Amino acid sequence: MSFDLDRIRGHFPALELEHAGRPRVYLDNPAGTQVPTQVLDAVRWALVECNANMHGNFHTSRVATDLVHRAHEAMADMYHAASPDEIVFGPNMTTLTFMMTRVLGPLFEPGDEIITTHMEHDGNNTPWRRMASDRGLVVKTLPFSRDTYDFDLDELASLITPRTRFASLNYASNILGTINPMREMVAMLKAAGVITYVDAVQYAPHGPIDVQELGCDFLVASAYKFYGPHHGILYGRAEMLAPLHAYKLSVVPDRAPDKFETGTQSLEGQSGVLGAIEYLQWLGTAMGSQHLRTDLPRRTAEIHAAMTAMAEYEHALSGRLIEGLQAIPEVHVHGITDPTSFARRVPTVSFTREGLDPAAMAEFLDQHGVYVWNGHSYALPVIEWLGLADKGGVVRVGPTHYNTLDEVDAVVALIGEFLAAH
Repeated sequence: MSFDLDRIRGHFPALELEHAGRPRVYLDNPAGTQVPTQVLDAVRWALVECNANMHGNFHTSRVATDLVHRAHEAMADMYHAASPDEIVFGPNMTTLTFMMTRVLGPLFEPGDEIITTHMEHDGNNTPWRRMASDRGLVVKTLPFSRDTYDFDLDELASLITPRTRFASLNYASNILGTINPMREMVAMLKAAGVITYVDAVQYAPHGPIDVQELGCDFLVASAYKFYGPHHGILYGRAEMLAPLHAYKLSVVPDRAPDKFETGTQSLEGQSGVLGAIEYLQWLGTAMGSQHLRTDLPRRTAEIHAAMTAMAEYEHALSGRLIEGLQAIPEVHVHGITDPTSFARRVPTVSFTREGLDPAAMAEFLDQHGVYVWNGHSYALPVIEWLGLADKGGVVRVGPTHYNTLDEVDAVVALIGEFLAAH
């Protein structure tokens, strides 16, 4: 089926809004996407129909308890986890990750080694470095090529020793757009007995996730990056979660996921996650039916079909954006630019030009109703490795499946106009 942008955009009320009489152009999506009506309706439903704590002996509490169970089931399907008990909800990816440093830390001894990378968002970097500092661990950092924006897996192999116990890995870079070979990386580490923790925040809006196929121990993403509300969702392999000591109240059952979900949960948030998944199921069946797999559970197949259809369309957005930027004199795109390799990148595109103030560019675009990010976007390891920390970082343009080629052409034209005058 064709990718019907009019039908897709009709699901997103924010796309109808204007900025100073101009249509808004949302190209800030790597930091958070707009939400469809399914999410808005689901959040309202929860706040009206079951605004009560769970596990009570009355109607609204029973509905709330069921809602939370359904949210765990839905995210298990999205990640293709073996059980909803392997899904842990939390406020956001960073908070969940800091929690996991606290519960995983006691597994390690002074002198043990952990691996992180120069491609990490700081949410999958600083928490583990703090843990390492507290526990006397050795941190090794896997570099990426400044020419190809890829990892060399031989370099990863060289970092692994008998003392390597843990690795934090980036699925897709929120600056470079690179999709890393996660299955191969996890397999190398798993063969050495290393615990793997995958940050899929930037990948989740653009590709199907299958934790069983990846073989990872943990994977985390944020719903507000895949068209949902502000919520983090962690996958933990059951054999890993079960023995971990959680910092919890004494009244909370000592089982996963309950023991990791501290305090009153955001029912409206989890309902909104269900709304986001409902939207993805619609997209997968309406516009990705050719990608439906019969070897997956139905909901997993529908979500994965949606992501595959999105990715195919987003390759066109990436191509138009990168080609347009490269046609502007002296602009440097930091990321994969070969169209034959777009399957190895998400449509997040960052660029610089010598002497350009990225903040000034973002402010200029905002005057025209175009929203982009500038700076480090919390990916300090990337920006520092590229030598851009003292230059204002990058300008980041992040289209997603509801953006149009016309919007991409418009932002390229505005970028060219600004640079010609500066």
